[in-house]
Amino acid sequence: MKKPTISRAEEQFTATQKKDEQAMKAKDKAAQERSDKRARLKALRLAKEASDAKALD
Repeated sequence: MKKPTISRAEEQFTATQKKDEQAMKAKDKAAQERSDKRARLKALRLAKEASDAKALD
């Protein structure tokens, strides 16, 4: 017996929503990783500038 058309459409819609949600999570994770890396590099740069300024004094 065939499944009703509505049921198949609902399954496809649910699968698409799940895939979109996973893509958004991956995108958010990548953005957070870039932000963390940027913050780490900024902290290193500021620490180096401070040590360089202290060495000149």
